[in-house]
Amino acid sequence: MEKYFTIFKDSYYGYFNYLWNEITHFHWENYFYGLILVSLLVWGLELLFPWRKDQKVFRKDFWLDTFYMFFNFFLLNLIVLIFLSNATAEIFNDILGLVGMKLSDFQIVDLNAFPFGFGLLIFFLVTDFVQWNTHRLLHRVPFLWNFHKVHHSVTEMGFAAHLRYHWMEPVVYKSILYIPLAIIGGFNVEAVAIVHFSSLTIGHLNHANLGWDYGILKYIFNNPKMHIWHHVKDLPKEAKHGINYGISLSIWDYIFRTDYVPYDGRDIELGFDGDDEFPKNFANQIIYPIKSKPSKLDKD
Repeated sequence: MEKYFTIFKDSYYGYFNYLWNEITHFHWENYFYGLILVSLLVWGLELLFPWRKDQKVFRKDFWLDTFYMFFNFFLLNLIVLIFLSNATAEIFNDILGLVGMKLSDFQIVDLNAFPFGFGLLIFFLVTDFVQWNTHRLLHRVPFLWNFHKVHHSVTEMGFAAHLRYHWMEPVVYKSILYIPLAIIGGFNVEAVAIVHFSSLTIGHLNHANLGWDYGILKYIFNNPKMHIWHHVKDLPKEAKHGINYGISLSIWDYIFRTDYVPYDGRDIELGFDGDDEFPKNFANQIIYPIKSKPSKLDKD
């Protein structure tokens, strides 16, 4: 237990110093100012090219989503995820150590052995595919859907809605992603930063008040016209668990036939059945899954 207490202490101390350094020093892979810059750029596009013309500049829940954005991107890491990630790695290695192995023994691909661009592409594709499958689980498992409802409580789409999610979601995502990333080890800081900012930008655009689908590239990249259907309140009968699960890429939905864009979805109603009774503030949304019991009849 002393070892895990040390991990706990070092994780928090290290991340606090990292976060403070991000705020006080500007550099190209700075996550703090990168989030601000990407958000301002996409918000600017919303203002210049609004798809839903009658939607206000400060749409419904704009400030709530802005709070979620910074909380989930920075404070959540400080409170939960850094220690969890470090402790998970140590637990895996402790368990494997009982049989004389360690997690690195399962590494089958070293991305450093490939040219940077090719290794980066593998890292991006593996990460996005695992997250696509995890997203499907969030919609299909009632217990997980109860947490995912926070994200689907958005009823007016805007860039900041991208990061409105319950803190339990990244715990699920990172836990499932941990082993695949360990298998393809070797990615460096630059690769992580590129994938991170690419995913952030695509995610912001997907939720923005923009009527873009990127033409022929819509079959590769997720886009605002496709993703808005993921948030539709009345799902098609043949897809009661959801549609368009893509995170950064839409190609997985087209391959596995979970794509659905029947017409221009600019004015479709967003949310889920019973969202009018869903909590409207941060604190109550966070405790909602704890207080309520998921129903087998729940659907997206």
